[in-house]
This record gives sequence, structure tokens and C-alpha cells, in this order.
Amino acid sequence: MSYVAPLKDMLFDIEHLARIDQVAQMPGFEEAGLETAQAVLEECAKLNEGVIAPLNFEGDKNPSSFKDGVVTTTPGFKDAFKQYAEGGWQGLQHPVDFGGQGLPKTIGAACGEILNSANMSFALCPLLTDGAIEALLTAGSDDLKATYLEKLVSGQWTGTMNLTEPQAGSDLAAVRSRAEPQPDGSYKVFGTKIFITYGEHDMAENIVHLVLARVTGAPEGVKGISLFVVPKFMVNKDGSLGARNDVHCVSIEHKMGIKASPTAVLQYGDHGGAVGYLVGQENRGLEYMFIMMNAARYAVGVQGIAIAERAYQKAVGYAKDRVQSRPVDGSMSTAAPIIHHPDVKRMLMTMRASTEGCRAMASVAAAAYDAAHHHPDGEVRKQNAAFYEFLVPLVKGYSTEMSLEVTSLGVQVHGGMGFIEETGAAQYYRDAKILTIYEGTTAIQANDLVGRKTARDGGTGAKAIAAQIAKTEAELAKRDSANAKAVHARLKAARESFVDVVEFIAANTRANPNAAFAGSVPYLMLAGNLVAGWQMARALMVAEDLLAQGTDAAFMQAKITTARFYADHILSRAPGVRDSIVDGAEAVTALAIEAF
Repeated sequence: MSYVAPLKDMLFDIEHLARIDQVAQMPGFEEAGLETAQAVLEECAKLNEGVIAPLNFEGDKNPSSFKDGVVTTTPGFKDAFKQYAEGGWQGLQHPVDFGGQGLPKTIGAACGEILNSANMSFALCPLLTDGAIEALLTAGSDDLKATYLEKLVSGQWTGTMNLTEPQAGSDLAAVRSRAEPQPDGSYKVFGTKIFITYGEHDMAENIVHLVLARVTGAPEGVKGISLFVVPKFMVNKDGSLGARNDVHCVSIEHKMGIKASPTAVLQYGDHGGAVGYLVGQENRGLEYMFIMMNAARYAVGVQGIAIAERAYQKAVGYAKDRVQSRPVDGSMSTAAPIIHHPDVKRMLMTMRASTEGCRAMASVAAAAYDAAHHHPDGEVRKQNAAFYEFLVPLVKGYSTEMSLEVTSLGVQVHGGMGFIEETGAAQYYRDAKILTIYEGTTAIQANDLVGRKTARDGGTGAKAIAAQIAKTEAELAKRDSANAKAVHARLKAARESFVDVVEFIAANTRANPNAAFAGSVPYLMLAGNLVAGWQMARALMVAEDLLAQGTDAAFMQAKITTARFYADHILSRAPGVRDSIVDGAEAVTALAIEAF
């Protein structure tokens, strides 16, 4: 079954949960209302359904290849990327001053989901370019912006993030790449970087690497790291391309999934030094790189939603076609499509509800980002910035872990055929696994949630979100429907569980750090589940009201049913997770290392 973008659900979230009408009142977004969102998403769907999605399975069978320093991407990728760039999709959310369209993240995030559902391997190239653009917009000099941004925003050039080294992994304090100052103000960069997504490819004429390295004499640890722009080809003063820089791909990885995306090992400075240009100030590189990482972490969460949606569509198509066994209720006297069987429905509903919950959470987070950057009221910007920052590890961590469950269920729905590569179900499962690892593992997201987002302010920000959820509970409590009452009970129990854990984390992060961090990932999963469930509860109320008005009855009834399922089957996990964190910390660390 081919991919069909879930435009109706996306637009429901954008209109009713993210409140695009409010976003469109902010300076610079006046033309970016619901009508614009619908038009943009429809065009995005056409390109991705017709051009990019058909290349997904081919990329898994015929991945990028490396020979004699040259990376050749999957047949069809180069032409598809040309169409993507010419359509202005790379610049969708970026400033008009550099050739972008300046649309809000609320719209851009939905387009990102469509692109990643269509072809996650392909989508990684523009995802990394987005991060490079964000870093240069924030910390780049006027000269760097003038030289690189317009070409990056247009998609004529692409960007990368170069953090990881063989000895360092996620421990950036161990970065050894070095940068030597030159008389002309440039630097010579030396070192090896690994796991560089689209570090070498044939889809664009230049690649702009953003590289972490230490300037000669810099302090040890993270305080001595600087950020540099190192182009694959030097750029002349008139903007034309010059000589090849001293950065070369020496191999690409053979991976479990996302096989069409070339993951490069890059060598800097083997022939005298790669020419690099300092971004911002020396020794503040990690600060700037986190701008890229934060943008990328949100985008990776959207990838989780995207791959879950693709797996769900695939599983539904198979379940409607695959005939096996009679229904247990005797409603049919012959073998029926497996979608009639209760456990298959349970799996499909888990896939559907999980995906819709995370999509709603990501959409609301995107609107908060827009308000944090564009709202005219400084206090409103501050509140939305805090809300968005709290949600980033949830969108990244919870949505990607969710995608593993959903893509695994997708294989399970297919039964034995799911284990056969030719059906395509296994590709989504394999592709999804990387999402919980890159841009910081789930544990790294959880450490951020515990340390920076919860313990630092004693849980004040987390409890403020809980207070917002309590207001939604109050609205639910006023309703007479059985669905609203059931969702109210589940949401209340989940919120109370969350508050208990917040208090436990705030009390123990310093006093008993092993106890706090033993439950860090479960805490992230509880928080993500709660916020997604909260958005599904809001969606239920909107859908009930619109159903009563006779608006799109089939869609609204399905949304109500899905929200009720989320509450009963997914949100209901929260109290048990609370118990494992608050009461189960000791069991995590009690076993002697020698006993493992």
C-alpha cells in the first residue's frame, strides 16, 4: 500500500489544538492561517506521495554506496532532491531575508512528518540542513550568513552536524579534533568525525559541515570546544565554488536501517588542514551546537511519529486484505479479513492512538515554539519558551520510543509475512530503531528532563504544566458523555502520578541521585504519555462538540473512539510507571556489578 498523508488529522490538530488562528495573529505570520496551512500541506503531500515515497523501499534494497571517496545515493534520490529544493521546501520555515518562506513551525512540522513518512532516509538530508541553518542564524557572523545561508535555505547546498568522534561517543568533553588559527582569521581543522549523516553525497553541489573542534591552547572539557564552518568546496568571494577543501569521506557505515542515508566517516586535515571559519566566539561551540541539536531533537521526534504513521497505514492495508480464521463472535461463517479479530483491532488501535497522541503533542509544541519566538508580549514568549523546552525531550524521547512499539506491532499484524523483507513491514521497524539513539539516546533526553527541566527549578515548571492539565480535567468533568467521564478519570490519575514523580525527582536529584536517575527514562515516558493523553482529551472535547454540530461525523466519531482508547489502554499505564519510579529505585541499583 502506498503512503497517503493524514491531512485531515494534521489539520484538526493545527486548527483546534495548536490554534493556528492565534499563531496567525503574531507578527510575520499574518498570512499563515488555516487556509495557508491546508494549501501548503496538500502540495507537500503531492510531492511526497508521488515522488519521494515510492523511493523508500528501493532505498532499503539499493542503499547509498561508497567507492574511491565518492558516495552515490539510491537511484532516484538526486532527482527527487532537485524537485524538493526547487519547490522551496527546504526554506519553508526559514527567514524570507535569506530566500525562505518564513512559515511558522506549526505548519513546517506537519510537512516534516509527511516527508519523513514518505522516506525517512531521504528526509535526513534536509533535517540536518535545517539544523545548520538554525545555528548560523543564531551565532554566525554577517559574512558567514551572507556566504552560506541563501544557498542552504534554497537547498542548493546541504549542511551537516559533526560532533561524534571514535573515542568520544556522546561524551563531547572527549572531543580531540583541533583547530589552528591562521593569519587571515581562518583556522586549519584536523581530526576524525564519525556517524555524519549525509556527510558525503551526490545530491547537492556543496556540503557545509558544522564541526566541533578545540582551538590550540583551549581549556580541557566542554568549555574548550569551538564551532566551525568547514565547506566541502571553498567558496569564492563572488559566491562561486573554488577548490576542494581538505575534508574527505573515508567510508560509510553499513546499518540496520535508514540504509539509503549515507552515514559517513569524515577525515579532516590529512593534506595540510581543512580550512574552517569560526562560528561565534571561541570556546562557545557546544552552546551553539545545542541550537542545532535542539532543532534536530524535535525533528527526530517528528520522525518517530512519521514512521509510526507509515507502519500503521501498512498494517491496516494488510489487515483488511489478509483473510484468516472465522471471527470469534460467530458474526461470519467463513474465514474473514484479520481486521475482524479483536486482538488485531487492539494492535491497530494502539498504533493509531499512539501516533495521533504524539502528533497532537508535537503540533502543540510547535505552536509554543512559534509563540516563544514571535509573540509580541514578552511574558507570553517566556512562558511558551519554557513550555516548549520542557516538551522537546518528550517529543524526542517518548515519540521515538513509541515508534518502536508501533512499528513492532506493524510487523506483528503481518504475522510471519512481517518477518519477510519483501512485504516492507520490517523496514519501518529497522528504520525506527535509530530514532531512540541519534541526537541523544532516550537516557540522554531523560537526563535533560530530570536535571535541566525538573530539578533545576524544584519541579515548578513541571507542576505548572500539571496545573494546565487539571484545567482540562475540570472541563471534562462538566460533560455528560461516558467517554468524557472515562477520559477524565484516566487523565486525573495520570496527572497525579506525574506530580508524585516530579516531587520525587526534585527531592532526590541531589540528595540521592542514583534514585532519581534510576527512574529518569520511566519519568520521561510517563511525562510524554501524560502530555499526549492530555492533547487527546482536548481533541475528544472538540470532536464531541463538532459531532453535535453535524461536522464530518465519521472523522469526529473516530477521533472520539481513538481518544477513549488512548485513555483506557495507554494513559492507564501511568500509575504503574509512577510506582516503579517512586517505590522501585532501589531495585535498579541494588545488584552488585559482579553479579551481572
